[in-house]
Amino acid sequence: MTGAAKLKVKAVMIDLDGTLLDTALDIAAAANAMLSEIGRPACDIDQIRTYIGRGIPNLVKRCLARRLDAADDPAPPPAAALASFWLHYAATNGRYAATYPGVLDGLRSLQDQGLRLACITNKATDFTLPLLESSRLAHWFELVVCGDTLTKSKPDPMQLTHVCREFSVASSLALLIGDSLNDVQAARAAGCPVFCVPYGYNEGQDVRNLDCDAIVASIDDAASRVVAV
Repeated sequence: MTGAAKLKVKAVMIDLDGTLLDTALDIAAAANAMLSEIGRPACDIDQIRTYIGRGIPNLVKRCLARRLDAADDPAPPPAAALASFWLHYAATNGRYAATYPGVLDGLRSLQDQGLRLACITNKATDFTLPLLESSRLAHWFELVVCGDTLTKSKPDPMQLTHVCREFSVASSLALLIGDSLNDVQAARAAGCPVFCVPYGYNEGQDVRNLDCDAIVASIDDAASRVVAV
């Protein structure tokens, strides 16, 4: 996007962790409880922030290996470690989570424009729905697509194309707002425009280097850059 031109859309899909909510402290508390339980040293919170974004199994693998590329290993994480994280995260999910500035105003503005809203996340349903409820964000979304809703999740485009079908909206008129390479890759593969916020996780990398249509300061900023058609 250049100049003052606004993007014409009919629907907006928004990522959860790192875009709507800062959930790193919840995730770090569960991860370090899991590591302690299996006799491993704790991870620094900043390190854990870089591990967020590709679902719980990959987060657990990264915490165990202390490497981002551990997520590229097709083998599942040890069952005991995964079960431990799941148990501890059920207790910490939403405890420290904070809504980013501009989220509520942005959601209200998008809804006031008559746009259909969906939340798309790689987080499991068991954690996503309670988190949206506890953060009082659930009522904004007509549709929520979680990491286990379908057989594939971001960076695969399946979640996005599913929303487009459910909303009967062409992919070119369905905007994704996210914070990571996973979001950009999914949007590009689905044929959707994509905005990125600069304050999320993105595995520790700068989103300004990504092939997105705009870097937006907040969800409210994103809402000011679109127009309903």
